Amino acid sequence: MAQATETSRDKIDILHFVKANIRDYALLISLLIIMAYFQYSTNGTLFMPVNMTNIILQNSYIVIMALGMLLIIVAGHIDLSVGSVSGFIGAVAAVFMVQWKMDTALAVIICLALGAIIGALQGYFVAFYRIPAFIVTLAGMLVFKGLALTVLGGASVGPFPKEFQLLSSGYVPDVTTFQLFGQPFNVLAMAIGVIVTALIIRANVKERSNQLQHSMAEEPNMIFLGRNILIAIGFLGFTYLMARYRGLPNVLIVMFALIVLFTFITTRTTFGRRIYALGGNEKAAKLSGINTERLILLTFTIMGALAGLAGLIFAARLNVATPKAGLGFELDVIAACFIGGAATTGGVGKVVGAVIGAFLMGVMNNGMSIMGIGIDLQQVIKGVVLMLAVFLDVYYKQKAG
Repeated sequence: MAQATETSRDKIDILHFVKANIRDYALLISLLIIMAYFQYSTNGTLFMPVNMTNIILQNSYIVIMALGMLLIIVAGHIDLSVGSVSGFIGAVAAVFMVQWKMDTALAVIICLALGAIIGALQGYFVAFYRIPAFIVTLAGMLVFKGLALTVLGGASVGPFPKEFQLLSSGYVPDVTTFQLFGQPFNVLAMAIGVIVTALIIRANVKERSNQLQHSMAEEPNMIFLGRNILIAIGFLGFTYLMARYRGLPNVLIVMFALIVLFTFITTRTTFGRRIYALGGNEKAAKLSGINTERLILLTFTIMGALAGLAGLIFAARLNVATPKAGLGFELDVIAACFIGGAATTGGVGKVVGAVIGAFLMGVMNNGMSIMGIGIDLQQVIKGVVLMLAVFLDVYYKQKAG
């Protein structure tokens, strides 16, 4: 009898936890369903190692900018200029490296600094002159789109030096030659995947142990166990696919390092907590002693630097800087954050959600392209998905209220 009562209580706890975190679980389940659908509809093409690598390369710059955009949205603002800024930085990089023959490392550093300066300039008007971010960044979108055309003279500039191309087209080299089922297999990539998976699960177990010691654990044991099993399957399965092709792309290492960094910033630092406080209630944050102007300035500066990095990665992938580079990027970046659970009113959003949202859009783009769906219908479907995500956010917020 006691055992039956305990089992019933566990089921109730699981239901309550899932209901309280419905947005997070619905997002992950949606991604899995969409991936399964396109895997079936494309006759297995989606999960082919070469296609999975293409998805990473095609969406890396969107994921990177989504990390910065998440901070902007959580702080209660928006940045419409990220696409134009990334295109402009790519154009400047082309002039530096192709036309002026500047050293690659020096050019990259200058471009990243220029992106940060652009972000800081826009953030300055938002923070200290109280001009709405929508207006400031809309102006920035037009300005830097025009500047990119001016810098390039209306023509494409390339190709880039080989060492710069490695930023997007290079792979972590293997330490040995190994054949699996008669095909090359990157042992180092698989080893890195196993180590990273082990570290993530170890960190989760350690955090769980600390929560239990302080009686703060809300996640039921079954949910915790299932979540970590899915993490292990996902990471190891993905790494296996990468190892069967050419290994881990350089851009994946950069992207993963930034995801870890921004997860730490948003969950473990005072700076991150202050951003959430700012987005939740700016007046209350200011009264509590937070320098809101400096915080806004820093978030836009970070966004500018990440837009610059994304512009460099995109230019390296194309091996040419074009006047149309960055066109529409801001839409995919903003959509990734909102689909990932960021609230339109600010104060709510997670790095993991933004990353999943970006890959959800990326998988949809890739799958629809493989199926031969026209770009016009693709835009319609993406718009419907974005509208649905925002509707669900508003619906659950009103229901909770």
